[in-house]
Amino acid sequence: MKVTVIGAGNGGAAAAVELTLAGHDVALHGRSAATVEPFLRNGIRYEGVFGEGRVTPSRITSDLKEAIENSDVAVVTLPTFALGSVARDLHRAGWDARRPVVLNPGHTGGAFEFDTAFREVSPTIPPIAEFATLAYVARKPAPDAINITGRARKLRGAALKGGDAAMEAATVLFPGSYDCGDVVASDLCNVNMVVHPPGAMLGASWVEATGGDFTFYVQGLTSGVVRVMEELDRERIAVGKAFGHDLPTVIGEMKAIGTVPSDAEEGDYRAIAAGEANKRIKAPDSLGHRYFTEDFTHGLVPFLVLAEIAGVETRTTRALVDLHGAMVAGLPKPAPRDARSMGLVGATMASLRARLGK
Repeated sequence: MKVTVIGAGNGGAAAAVELTLAGHDVALHGRSAATVEPFLRNGIRYEGVFGEGRVTPSRITSDLKEAIENSDVAVVTLPTFALGSVARDLHRAGWDARRPVVLNPGHTGGAFEFDTAFREVSPTIPPIAEFATLAYVARKPAPDAINITGRARKLRGAALKGGDAAMEAATVLFPGSYDCGDVVASDLCNVNMVVHPPGAMLGASWVEATGGDFTFYVQGLTSGVVRVMEELDRERIAVGKAFGHDLPTVIGEMKAIGTVPSDAEEGDYRAIAAGEANKRIKAPDSLGHRYFTEDFTHGLVPFLVLAEIAGVETRTTRALVDLHGAMVAGLPKPAPRDARSMGLVGATMASLRARLGK
C-alpha cells in the first residue's frame, strides 16, 4: 500500500519504520525541513521492538503536496493539537474524498475535530478513522534515530460515519488494531487523559523545581496521585456507560495495549509503574511539556464536552481542568479542543448518534 505518514516526530518516525519494514511504499512528511533533513541524509536509524537497523522511506519531504502524491492513505501522527490545521493543509495540498485518513492517534475528539476542520474548507469529506492512543512508545535519541520501546498489542480504533474504508486501511497497516465500533468509545479510551493529568498536576512543583528529574510513573506515582487517577477513571467509565459502553478500567485498557503486565488486576493502578515501557520514562521537564499542553486541553477538555452531552457529573475532571487553566495562565499553549472545534456546540445524544451513524 502507498502510505503517507504525516509527522516526523516520535510517532511518525516509528510508523515509517514499521510500515517500511512491512513492505509498504512509505512517504514521510515533516512540517519542518530541519526535522526531515537528517532522515534525508541518513535514513531512519531504529532500535527496540523491531530490532536494529536503518530504513529509507521512498520519499522524505517537508512539501505536503509532494508527500501525498499517488498515496492510497494518509496516516497522521502529529501532536493532537495539530489535527485541525493538518486537515485544512491536506485539502489545500489536494487530498480528496476518495482517499482515507487514519489518525494515529486521535486521542479524545480527534476524529470530530479533523472532520469539522475539513468541512470548513471542503464540501466532501474523506473517510476518517482514529486510534484511541498512539501505536508506539518511542523517543528520538538523535535527529536521525528512533528508539521504539513499545508497540501496542491491541489498538482500539473507530471511524466516523462513512469512514469504513479508513478503518479497513488502519487494520491492514497496523496489525493488532481493531474496530471498536464507535468513535465515542475510542475517544473515552484515550489512556493518556487518565494516566498523565493527575501526576502532572500534583507533581507540577516538582517538575518546575527539578526540570523533570524523576521517573513519572514510578517516583511520581504516589498514593495521592493514584487516588485522583482512580476517581478520574470512575468518571470516564460513568460517561462511557451513559453512552452505552461498558469500558474497562484504564488498567484493563493498558493490559490490552501491552503497557502494564498482563497479570495486573484491573483495579491496581500501581501496575502502571511495573510496565517495562514505563519504568524509565522521565517526568515532564516543564509546564510546556505535552503532558500539560495536550492531555489537559485535548484530553480532559473534550472529555468534559462528552460528559455534558451525556449528563454525567465529573467533579474531579473539572477540578483538574480549572487548576490547569490557572497554573498555565499567560503561558504559550494551543487552543483547547472544545465543543466548537469538534462541531459539537449544542449537541445532544440524538444528534451525536446521528453523526456517528448509529
